[in-house]
Amino acid sequence: MPNIAILEERQAQVLRKEDPGQVACGKRSVAGSVSQRACVFCGSRVVLYPIADALHVVHGPIGCAAYTWDIRGAQSSGPQLHRNSFSTDLQEKDVIFGGEKKLTAALRELIAATRPKAAFVYSTCIAGIIGDDVPAVCKSLTVELGLPVIPVESPGFSGTKKDGYRAACDAIYQLVGTGDTSEIGPHSINLLGEFNIAGETWLMKDYFRRIGIEVVSCITGDGRVDEIRRCHGAKLNLVQCSGSMMHLAQRLERDYGIPFRRVSFFGIEDTAAAIYDAASIFGNPEIERRARDLVGQELARIQPELRRYRKILKGKKASIYVGGAFKAFSLVRALRTLGMRTVLVGSQTGNPQDYAQLKELCDPGTVIVDDSNPLELAKFCLELDVDLFIGGVKERPIAYKLGIGFCDHNHERKEALAGFEGMLNFAKEVHASVMSPIWKFTPRRASRLGP
Repeated sequence: MPNIAILEERQAQVLRKEDPGQVACGKRSVAGSVSQRACVFCGSRVVLYPIADALHVVHGPIGCAAYTWDIRGAQSSGPQLHRNSFSTDLQEKDVIFGGEKKLTAALRELIAATRPKAAFVYSTCIAGIIGDDVPAVCKSLTVELGLPVIPVESPGFSGTKKDGYRAACDAIYQLVGTGDTSEIGPHSINLLGEFNIAGETWLMKDYFRRIGIEVVSCITGDGRVDEIRRCHGAKLNLVQCSGSMMHLAQRLERDYGIPFRRVSFFGIEDTAAAIYDAASIFGNPEIERRARDLVGQELARIQPELRRYRKILKGKKASIYVGGAFKAFSLVRALRTLGMRTVLVGSQTGNPQDYAQLKELCDPGTVIVDDSNPLELAKFCLELDVDLFIGGVKERPIAYKLGIGFCDHNHERKEALAGFEGMLNFAKEVHASVMSPIWKFTPRRASRLGP
């Protein structure tokens, strides 16, 4: 283990690939560790935000609205209502006397003005502390206004964002089963945990269209309320972000008998495997043939460029820190495709199975961390002398302060990194960041790289 001081309570959450035992996980963040995790409300908000024809209202102080404006790079092919988030802006007077009347008035006004297909109402910490009965307000307005007004129970802070994810899944499930499924074909799927970052959902839908599989709904990328209403008619669920959507997938399997598969569309190996897996489920030889043809055509198109980047990037070292561990698997493989080695990998919400798989997948010496913090991540990156840090908006400052190339792989990004085209974009971004001449001017590299 690198010579880094780790809080005693966190010792079991950090190990090397070859160390015995498993990474401890599923714990509440240790006080004083300044976790990279976020609150329950944030977890629910990032899942539901891409439902484009719904109204999103945050019942809480205006500070919570930091998680409302464009917190995802999620694109819509039609409505833009989700981009205009709203807050009840609870003040001291509301805390004392209650905010239910204010919420009711706000919802009536907003629904009349925007005419959404549904409304999601997020309870935040203050709403929970003062005891506002948000579900009762929503139930009353659903009857009064004739459209679903759905409470998202997300007050309070949590050890992980999984509670926020569950709150989002519970809210979505109130729409499931209320739509007509009569026109859904026998070869049909839902995409769960795909959020249309930079238009990635459209790439996935095009792949499945080309091989003859109907996408009934994407939950929640470029999402529509009416599509979610009928998603129970699909024959298979493909779960991309398992951290956020496993709860929904399990409920759909339990209540409607829809099987699910965990997949990833990041990297050429995992994208191909996801397409093959979906095609094989239906037992249709023509669909399977089309899947093979599609993968072959896409690989032939991008492989020459990938080989060029691999020659330049071979031997470079990378660190990965992401929200859900399942994404980390794909990133390790994608970096390996580019000839790079992962020396540090971690997540905010990984489970024992995720970390066991990471131990098998990673190279010897790789450090694996659960629920890390800025100090740990910075020290690991310096000691391991990484060339690239892959993370999200909270990890970006760490990398740049240390003079390390950075690749944004979180939900705020504007560049499509999924699918075959996304793998080529990923290679371009990694190359541009790692090979930038600016790094030779940083103190930690100047003496080694020279003029």
